[in-house]
Amino acid sequence: MLGISANINRWLETVDACDGLLTLFLQHTSASLVVQENTDPDVQADILDALDELAPADYGWRHSLEGPDDMPAHVKAALTGVSLQVPVVDRRLDLGTWQEIYVVEHRASGHRRSLTLHYHGT
Repeated sequence: MLGISANINRWLETVDACDGLLTLFLQHTSASLVVQENTDPDVQADILDALDELAPADYGWRHSLEGPDDMPAHVKAALTGVSLQVPVVDRRLDLGTWQEIYVVEHRASGHRRSLTLHYHGT
């Protein structure tokens, strides 16, 4: 899980965002976006473990053209989602004290990921 909130706050500065709504869209089907706790890394590890239990690589998936980790990655992305909407207040993401936006890679080896940001507001 890769925390991206600081990078997004820097981007908000470059577009002179003040108050509004930010939509984030991850252009992939084997990774996802989540908002989760940013303090205890055990939370992230437990989430990844739970996703592995829900969509194990050895399930016997039909789709396997891109390797045994591809279909479980699609299922995990379907469960967690590829888009978020987050309020922006006073030029920053309006996240809770313990919240972070993460890109979650569901493939065994990392891939380059693309994120579209759309800000609407003042």
